Amino acid sequence: MRVKRKAVDMAEGDMTPMIDMTFQLIAFFMVLINFAQTEANDHVVLPNSKLVKPPEAPLVFPIVLHVAADGRVYLGGDDYTAETLRIGLDRELAVIRGEGKSPGDANVVIRGHKDCAAGEIQEVVRVCQDSKLVNFALRVKEDRS
Repeated sequence: MRVKRKAVDMAEGDMTPMIDMTFQLIAFFMVLINFAQTEANDHVVLPNSKLVKPPEAPLVFPIVLHVAADGRVYLGGDDYTAETLRIGLDRELAVIRGEGKSPGDANVVIRGHKDCAAGEIQEVVRVCQDSKLVNFALRVKEDRS
């Protein structure tokens, strides 16, 4: 008895799961890049320091203030002067209070430009203290030389 051979069709894989995974990876990296840019500002060039050490634990409720060389303070994409900074801080504190926390639970991260006068930074700290903020961290760039 003779057995008939059937022509074998080429097997094609389904590309849908691969395309889906590619889009998920693109979305993941876009979100990751946005989180990394929250502590970056083009107006601020950090000073170098050999004594820099990273924080021991992640900061809870960080409020990042960028102080430019001309004394302008950037908070959440808006720019303020030392006199008007309280408006932006009040918005941030409203969010913290909405979480059931107090201003003492927030951490103020100050990123001052390397050419900014120390008095400008002191004025920013004073305004923050007037708003009952007590935890501060200064950001610098590590000098690896």
